[in-house]
Amino acid sequence: MERELLIFRSGLSGCLSGRLGETLNAALAGRTIRFGREGMSLENQRILFAFSLPENGVNAGLWSLLGWLRDHPGCLRGSVGGVVIDGSGDTYTKAAGRDLILAASLAGCAFPGRPLVEATGALQNFTVQARNAGCDLAEAYRLAVSELAERVLGFTPPRKRRPHVLALHASSRATSNTLALWGRVREQLEPACDVTEIGLRNGTLEDCAGCSYTACLHFGEQGGCFYGGVMVQDVFPAIREADALVLLCPNYNDALSANLTAAVNRLTALYRTTSFENKAVFSIVVSGYSGGDIVASQAVSALCVNKGFWLPPGFCLLETANDAGTALALPGIDLRLERFAKNLLTWIQASEAG
Repeated sequence: MERELLIFRSGLSGCLSGRLGETLNAALAGRTIRFGREGMSLENQRILFAFSLPENGVNAGLWSLLGWLRDHPGCLRGSVGGVVIDGSGDTYTKAAGRDLILAASLAGCAFPGRPLVEATGALQNFTVQARNAGCDLAEAYRLAVSELAERVLGFTPPRKRRPHVLALHASSRATSNTLALWGRVREQLEPACDVTEIGLRNGTLEDCAGCSYTACLHFGEQGGCFYGGVMVQDVFPAIREADALVLLCPNYNDALSANLTAAVNRLTALYRTTSFENKAVFSIVVSGYSGGDIVASQAVSALCVNKGFWLPPGFCLLETANDAGTALALPGIDLRLERFAKNLLTWIQASEAG
């Protein structure tokens, strides 16, 4: 039996108009669809969130949906989603999609890798796809939406009896609240998983310098990268083997640390030749004051939207702790760590009966 695709456009019911509407009508022709709205049950659905953005990037319906998702944890339990953002200008589309994916994940929705189709004002962001497909920009946009819908409808979280988990960090074990929390999580994972931990703090980790596509592809086909080092020697083999990546992220100035950012950028060489679609991404984010959601959204954008890792529901643990050692003394932290570890296992480990 064909699965039904729920189209969610806040404030609209059964109405597809404008460029976004025309694209959805063409891309979804022949599929079984219905329309969703705030307040209806969104559990156990296959959902395509679709919004248009004006030049200023503010869609009141989208903001309303974000508020509703944040107010209703678990409202998307059991659902799988994708996002289409159609912009009138050249800015705000990715930020809007990233914020929606983060809110939906925390509300219980899973996302396959590359779950965002964004269309900028003149569709120039589809230039490469159109050239590769031998079509115009509008057709490349339609094909991208159709392909996303197919992946949302067909996605099943990959699970293994004994999964392999890779944790990446760039912190000092003596002072890091993030590593202290991870240590407790790791204790709960190791009976059921093989766990590898790689620190990127020591030594020199060169950032990606933007090699040409052909150069990057060449080194990727050889299993490496022009710059070599710890990424090629340790991280690339560990990524190939991993079923889940846990990114350990202290909040530095509302951004991923420099070494973690460099590591994500350097994954491009591996991504050229290796699919990450069966690898989940999780994150532990610790802020000294605030802004953990900003760092979590960067992890979403970098690893799920761009690199194609799939995003489990509740993929991140967000905590606030300043002085060294204070994270483990936070009220209720033991329960939250237990829930995070249990959620991670739920999404990557196959049951004995499975």
